[in-house]
Amino acid sequence: MALTVIGLLLTSGAVAQNTSLKRLDNGDDAKAWEAVGRLDIDGKGFCTGALIAPKLVLTAAHCMYNSETGKRIEEGHVEFLAGWRNGRADAYRDVVRVVVHPDFIYSETLSSDRVRNDLALLELEQPIRNSSIKPFKTAARPRTGDRVGVVSYALDRSEAPSLQDVCEVLARQDGVLVTSCTVDFGSSGAPIFVIEDGEAQIVSVVSAKAEVRGEEVSLGTALGQPLAELQAELVAGRAVYLGAKPGERRVRVGDTKTDTGAKFVRP
Repeated sequence: MALTVIGLLLTSGAVAQNTSLKRLDNGDDAKAWEAVGRLDIDGKGFCTGALIAPKLVLTAAHCMYNSETGKRIEEGHVEFLAGWRNGRADAYRDVVRVVVHPDFIYSETLSSDRVRNDLALLELEQPIRNSSIKPFKTAARPRTGDRVGVVSYALDRSEAPSLQDVCEVLARQDGVLVTSCTVDFGSSGAPIFVIEDGEAQIVSVVSAKAEVRGEEVSLGTALGQPLAELQAELVAGRAVYLGAKPGERRVRVGDTKTDTGAKFVRP
């Protein structure tokens, strides 16, 4: 089932605009973005995540699936590396519980249903209480034409995040946000944000990328009700505990070359 929103974009003539990415290599550049981190998934792949509370990381649901089997990752080692850049992080935390949106269905077929519910909350083993790592607030989804930005890791920029703060909302429909933000493998779960009163607030999470007239666009999951449902699932105790054992050797991405669900689909 194709995304109907892509069809609307094709008929309207709206296309993505190529804009530059700024690599956040040093402390000055990364300031205010330390709560964005790399999610290392069992040493086999990675996604991007963002801290929204001292113990909670927001990311894409499909990051918690094995792309080869299509099954949920229910054991293993998932680690959040807050502010990861050039071989070190501002904080390291293991993930102990994962809750995926109850209506999310993992499938290689891109659809509005898949993107709309592509949201997960990860609970950390210990809260991050660091004055330089401030959890992001969330906000209502933006309107078409509004300016947004994204901070993400990707396959060719896995050692430091990149900032793109000049994206545009091209369309929104059925809980799916279509933007001109530049994303790639590893950007899954990256926060899409607006600036309110000088503060970055998350309005969406990167789910996938697609093409419109040869131009790449990013597809994001709207927050609001889906996030509230996720939080309710967590409170109700419906999260899955991961089977990582204390004291296990940390396996970082790059130690192995196998694949995980931390990937995009292209329609």
